[in-house]
Amino acid sequence: MVKTLKETVEDRVQKAIQELRPNLQADGGDIEFVGVEGGIVKVRLTGTCAHCPMSTMTIQWGVENFLKKKIPEVVKVEAVQ
Repeated sequence: MVKTLKETVEDRVQKAIQELRPNLQADGGDIEFVGVEGGIVKVRLTGTCAHCPMSTMTIQWGVENFLKKKIPEVVKVEAVQ
């Protein structure tokens, strides 16, 4: 008998964020997964990304677009403090 485990949305989001981290770390920043609820992913930017004036665009155009393409259940990404 083959037993399969279905990955949760949270598991897939965490894996995808790990793929993104090197890009942010290259600029002295980082990203932390906070949670996901109802298709809304909450993340925290740290390091230089936390205070960067471009952080809103990083979240929307970078992180959100990447996650939406990889995980159809993701509808929005929000940055939290």
